[in-house]
Amino acid sequence: MTPAASQAPATISDPTNSAILAISEDRLVGFQRDPFGEIGARSGIGVQTVIERIVAMLQAGTIRRVRQTLLSTSLARGALCAWEVPPEKLDAAFEYMFAEDPFSGHVVIRSTDSVSAGSSYRLWTTLKVPQGFSLRKHADWLSGQVGAERFAIMPAKMLFALGVGHVRRRGLEPGARAGEPARPLDTSIVELSERQWKVLVALKREFAPEELVRELWAARAREAGVDLQTFVGVAEELQQLGVIGRFSTFLEHVKATAGDERVTRYNALFHWAVPQGFEVRAGCEVGRHYVITHAYWREGGPEFHDVNVMAVAHGMEKPVVLAHKAAIDEHLREAGVEFAYTNVFWGGRSEIKPSEIAPSAYRDFCAQRGIDPEAMLALADEEVGSA
Repeated sequence: MTPAASQAPATISDPTNSAILAISEDRLVGFQRDPFGEIGARSGIGVQTVIERIVAMLQAGTIRRVRQTLLSTSLARGALCAWEVPPEKLDAAFEYMFAEDPFSGHVVIRSTDSVSAGSSYRLWTTLKVPQGFSLRKHADWLSGQVGAERFAIMPAKMLFALGVGHVRRRGLEPGARAGEPARPLDTSIVELSERQWKVLVALKREFAPEELVRELWAARAREAGVDLQTFVGVAEELQQLGVIGRFSTFLEHVKATAGDERVTRYNALFHWAVPQGFEVRAGCEVGRHYVITHAYWREGGPEFHDVNVMAVAHGMEKPVVLAHKAAIDEHLREAGVEFAYTNVFWGGRSEIKPSEIAPSAYRDFCAQRGIDPEAMLALADEEVGSA
């Protein structure tokens, strides 16, 4: 830790930090050979200052993690999971999912404003299992560990929005949207070679503050056992295969950060039940709204009133988040997309970590817990849903 880094402002409201974050949160799409140089070029801020400020914000906890993200829906079977857990076990289940299961990513306790379809499912997680292993079997195993009474597995059939960018979303007017509908993204699984997996595992690991230097990938190339030129070449191969997301500095958007600032206070999961055959059209219309950070086609099933389009939005004030939701509802109707049901699941206690997706990591996990990994392999005709 250098003195300059330790003394640099770490608040979101600092003008230099705000300009950096407006780019670094979610604007660096794909593999970036020189991410800090790119942030500097786009923000007009010197690259050394960019690095010093990101280091300071990471040390202060304003930035939660810095990493190269992946389009992991193309690398591992994944789903949004809703868990019905007895109230007295809810907090312990939350802790277990976050601390003990490396394949559970977002872990959120949610509630609705009134009793409605699915409101008894309080614990919501994202779950990914590496290629070859069973999402259903892993969820069954987790259910036993936390004492869940029921759970629902909702894989994404299509993606329509995927990018956080809280800083650049501040102050949006309800209804603000792109001129064209969002582009749907497929979720087909891509198979990788052993060398590609080695580079990918090194590529995706989050950075410690002392690792944030201009020649960012040299140490990761050594970790993968290849020279830097080969590492970059394989990373570019992975981008061509469609499995690379963006280089990102993830803000701590639940807890207070440096200067007691908060990035956001309300986390809303929107649900819509649109007619069969309208899922992609509806998702593309929802995903074009700038406030939306994630939008998917997921099948909720009868326990969730047959919802099939879901989206996430954040905001500092609950009425403003609801105004964005109302604007999206109105836009859907104007676009000729009716919905039979809609709801909002509000996020409360929340923790986020990247889900592990390497097949070798799943075998290690099984070995550490006395699980036969062969018994956790997926069946060719595996189906997921409620249990």
